[in-house]
Amino acid sequence: MRLIFQKLVLAFMQLWLWWSSSIHVDAADDSLNPGDTINSSLHPLYSKSNKYLLAFIKIGGQVDSFPYLAIMSEYDNAIVWDANQEQSIDDSDAVLSLNLSGVLKIEYASVKKPIILYSPPQPINNTVATLLDTGNFVLQHLHPNGTNTLLWQSFDYPTNTLIPTMKLGVNHKTGHRWLLFSQLTYGSATRGAFSLEWEPREQELMIRRRGKVCWKSGKVRNNRFENIPEDAQGVLKYSIVSNGDEDTFSFTSKNESHTRRWFLSDTGQLSCNYNEGDVARADLCYGYNNTEGGCQRWQDIPKCRIPGDVFTKKILRSNYQNVTADENENISYSDCEAACWSDCYCNGFKEFSNDGNYIVEATVSGEDIYLLENKGNIIPHHQGTKRRIWISTGIATTLLIICASILCLAIKKRKHVLQEKKRKEMSLIEDLGNDLNKKYGLKVLDYTLVVAATNEFSSENKLGQGGFGPVYKGTLPTGEEVAIKRLARSSTQGMVEFKNELTLICELQHMNLVQLLGCCIHEEEKILIYDYMSNKSLDFYLFDCTRSKLLDWNRRFSIIKGIAQGLLYLHKYSRLKVIHRDLKASNILLDENMNPKISDFGMARMFTQQDSISNTNRVVGTYGYMSPEYAMEGIFSTKSDVYSFGVLLLEIVSGRKNTSFYDDDHPLNLVGHVWELWKDDKYFELVDPSLNEVFDHEEVQRCIHIGLLCVEHYANDRPTMSDIILMLTSKSPIVSLPQKPAFYVQSRNYFFYSRNDYFYLNIYVLILKESKMTTFT
Repeated sequence: MRLIFQKLVLAFMQLWLWWSSSIHVDAADDSLNPGDTINSSLHPLYSKSNKYLLAFIKIGGQVDSFPYLAIMSEYDNAIVWDANQEQSIDDSDAVLSLNLSGVLKIEYASVKKPIILYSPPQPINNTVATLLDTGNFVLQHLHPNGTNTLLWQSFDYPTNTLIPTMKLGVNHKTGHRWLLFSQLTYGSATRGAFSLEWEPREQELMIRRRGKVCWKSGKVRNNRFENIPEDAQGVLKYSIVSNGDEDTFSFTSKNESHTRRWFLSDTGQLSCNYNEGDVARADLCYGYNNTEGGCQRWQDIPKCRIPGDVFTKKILRSNYQNVTADENENISYSDCEAACWSDCYCNGFKEFSNDGNYIVEATVSGEDIYLLENKGNIIPHHQGTKRRIWISTGIATTLLIICASILCLAIKKRKHVLQEKKRKEMSLIEDLGNDLNKKYGLKVLDYTLVVAATNEFSSENKLGQGGFGPVYKGTLPTGEEVAIKRLARSSTQGMVEFKNELTLICELQHMNLVQLLGCCIHEEEKILIYDYMSNKSLDFYLFDCTRSKLLDWNRRFSIIKGIAQGLLYLHKYSRLKVIHRDLKASNILLDENMNPKISDFGMARMFTQQDSISNTNRVVGTYGYMSPEYAMEGIFSTKSDVYSFGVLLLEIVSGRKNTSFYDDDHPLNLVGHVWELWKDDKYFELVDPSLNEVFDHEEVQRCIHIGLLCVEHYANDRPTMSDIILMLTSKSPIVSLPQKPAFYVQSRNYFFYSRNDYFYLNIYVLILKESKMTTFT
């Protein structure tokens, strides 16, 4: 009988254990496993080193307050995080559970719908929720290979306390923001008016009240923020991360014996624990005081408020007359303060009851009144306001009159200076036109005639865009077709260049130079009229894969000799020695018989035949055609044009631009490419494929040889134009052998060869900038 009774008792105990385990499973010391729970009165979680505990705790410490799931510091019993701050629990039987599907939730009897902290998109086995020694409560997915995946963490949802390694900022991948929110009141975990945020663009902390910035920390320098007192940040080490994934701020404590933290109060005060002082006093940041402690000036400061106005707690005799009450339970001390501050008829406010509700007082009376007083100027509000308005108005009016007078005088003087400058310029232009007409028979056309000839400078008549402005085709009343070059008003070519081109072209007469027919000067307009070249410019054909076929070798060789003859005339046989300084394919025009004519003398310089060299601080021209001594030192001579002619000659042979001639295997410029072919006796590979190998091999070899001689580094090593014409027209072998050329670009590092020296491209550009040289066109 006893044996039977013992068996029944044993069976009953096993049944009770099975039933009770199905209802409630105790959690491990620091973790919740699937099926574990924590109730509102027992079984808290402790972190591994007992630094933090997770339990249901009553915020504010009142006996009748509702519990919240919170994390508490074991060192001083301070709550650093709570889960359900927007939804209080009114039961004593609340339970935190992690179910077998990986759902982390808070449940209580009176409400059927639980508070879900995390729910996976699909059920997940092998999860664990752990309270770490950092104070972070994390939910992880455990994989068979021993790795873990973070599913959820309390650090992603800060409340009003920032502890070490907790982040403020933004996650760029998800858009999630980390920021602190104050509580509405001390006894309520509901979000209040203030927030602490990290501003990634300015890299500083800021406190907002209802979205309005009222405090900023300033920049961080040497691990110290400008507007945070030293005693509040002495033992902290800041970490700032800024990349494509996130922009965040966090801190750690250099002293591990005590956990440092920042706490944002319901009044906007950001304090540091262990009596280390306040981090920020946003509660003292009124709209005007932007000079101390990081406080920011507001845009909408009431005119009745002045510096020195602050709210001070006073105990006065009760008088509840003229009381305006706000029955909204979701307002805090700071909300009442802001409401009274913005209302010029409000002198103070008081707490309506102990549960955090406040009312605004229209008359200063009542117990524990927060009274608006002036700690600086003791001028009554209305008198002070009127006085300040009158004084400010008087000062502003006086300053406005003074500034307006000065501005009017400055405008009048500037207008007079501009008019005088324009008058002198127009007089100079008019005298110049009359002089050129008398001396050279140059036609000075009326502006209305030029406008009519170009159909009002229509786009249909536009031939191209020169370095100093557009060129149009025009038809004069006589039926003669002309090219009209209109100097752009924004062009760098001024009166000096314009006069230079006029005088120079009038002096020059040669079959391989463009002929100037006339000019037009009208107010700010400066216009040149040339012979119309029906076949446009050399680059129009040379660098186009289709039109280049119109230039056979005989025509190209004829163009080369014609350009050389024109340069020889400029350098030797004209009355004045002329250096063109901008010889390139676009400045070689072709007449109806494809004869070349050198044009665009806006950059040319004139010398007597005895002079041979000059120097300038203003380098002008086109990159790729300038000689090294001109580009780097501003020294130019006839040998500068020879260098440009050499580059142009090689372009005519190859049909390619100097600055765009690259090979995939050997990324060289045209000059470097020619040199490589010359060394390997493969120079016929340079010839333009559009010639279909129909060319005079001896003439091509001679042209390439001459081109390499023209681009020698030192000017004295280059031939003269007389020598070049002799070599072009003679059948005798050329005696001189070319050396490695200047500006020899090799490999992807782009360096320049100067016989024994290599100069990096960025050094070259730096030299040009330091020499105050102009930008290349």
